[in-house]
Amino acid sequence: MSPTDPSLERLEIALNAKIETSFDLPQDFDVLAHLLSDKRSPNTRKAYEKDINDFFRLMTGKPPTPDTVLEFLHLTQKQAVSVVLRYKSRLIEKGLKESTVNRRLAAIKSLTAMGRKLGVCEYSLEDIKGERLMGRYRDTTGIDSLTYKKVLESCQRNTPLGKRDYAILRLLWDNALRRGELVKCNVADFDVHNRTLSILGKGRGSYQELIDLSPGTVQALSEWLACRKKTTPNEPLFTALDFHNKGHRLSGEAIRVIVCRYCKAAGVTKKMSPHRIRHSAITAALDATDGNVRKVQKLSRHKQLDTLMIYDDNRQRVQHEITGLLSNLVEE
Repeated sequence: MSPTDPSLERLEIALNAKIETSFDLPQDFDVLAHLLSDKRSPNTRKAYEKDINDFFRLMTGKPPTPDTVLEFLHLTQKQAVSVVLRYKSRLIEKGLKESTVNRRLAAIKSLTAMGRKLGVCEYSLEDIKGERLMGRYRDTTGIDSLTYKKVLESCQRNTPLGKRDYAILRLLWDNALRRGELVKCNVADFDVHNRTLSILGKGRGSYQELIDLSPGTVQALSEWLACRKKTTPNEPLFTALDFHNKGHRLSGEAIRVIVCRYCKAAGVTKKMSPHRIRHSAITAALDATDGNVRKVQKLSRHKQLDTLMIYDDNRQRVQHEITGLLSNLVEE
C-alpha cells in the first residue's frame, strides 16, 4: 500500500475524528463537578459545594447548574470582579465572620481557577482580597495528667466495653490522636510485635503514617482485640458493641460521647472532647520536655511549628507573667 493510498488517508481521518470525539467536552460540561471531584476529602467537597451554592443563590436566586456556572465563567474580568465584590459586600452586611467571608471567596476563586484550567474562563479573581483576620485567643487548655489518670481508672477493664474504651482513651492521650484518625484505623494497622499503628493523618491524603505506641497502649489494644476473638485485617479497629450496631465501625461522634461519659464519671467539670484530650496531651508533653517544641512536634504532627507555639505560649502564660512585672513597677 503506497503512502498516498486513498484507503490509508480515509483510515487516518477516521482515527483522528474518533480521537477528537473522545476528548470533546460534553454539552452539559460541569465545571463545578470537576472542582469537587478534584478534592480528596469528603468534608472539603461538602464545604466547597455549600459555599458555591450560597454564592449562586444569593446573587441569582437559584442554585448553581452547569449552564449558570458557565455563564459566570464566561463573564469579562470587569463583570466578574463587580459581581464578586457585590457578593462580598452582602456577606459583610449580613455580619458574617471574617473567616467565613474569606472561605466563601476562596471557594469562588477555586471555581474560576478550575475554569481557567479547563479553558472556559479567561479572568482571575486574585485581585479581590479577603478580610483581614485579627489574631484571636485559642484555648488549648485541657486537664492535667493526674486528672486524666482518674478518667482512665473509671474504665471497667474486665468487660469488652471497658477494654475498648480504655484502648481508645490511651491512644487519645499517649499519641495525641485526632478522633478522625482513630475512626479510620483497621485491625491490620496495628502491629503488636513492632508496637506501631498506621494512621491516615489529617491532610495526608492516602499516605499512612507509622506511629510508635507505648507498652500500655499495646497491651490495651491487645486485650481489646483478644475479646473480639476472630477478626479479619480489614475490619475496623474500634467497633460498636450495642445490639443494633454491633460490629460496625465507631463514628467520630461515638468517640466524642465516650470521652464525655468517662470524663464526667471522673468528676471533670470542664467541657471535654477528643480534641480537648489532644490539647491536654500536647500541653503535658511540653511540660514534660521543658517546652521542647521540636520533640513535641513529632507527637502532635503539626505541619507548622507556629501552631505548636500557641500551645507553648498558653502553657507558660507569658502575658500573665509580664503583666505581673508591670504591676509590681507601679505598686507601692
